[in-house]
Amino acid sequence: ARHSELKRFIPSINERMLTRQLRELEEDNLIERKVYPVVPPKVEYRLTEYGKSLIPILKSLVLWGKDYAKAIKFDNFKMDLPE
Repeated sequence: ARHSELKRFIPSINERMLTRQLRELEEDNLIERKVYPVVPPKVEYRLTEYGKSLIPILKSLVLWGKDYAKAIKFDNFKMDLPE
């Protein structure tokens, strides 16, 4: 995904925080950054194999959160599972 696409997924995040988080995820080998030699610069991010290994864990956490929200009758829990 491109930086602007990620920003659309998380509209409340500011540019500085998004950039910082992307750098940390890259340092932790959870994402990889690919820079294309074009003008204007094009940068894409994708999950590494380690990053992909987190998907089942995160899906389980979202399902748990949905169940817990129902148990405490919290109706505003809205989180879709990624494909």
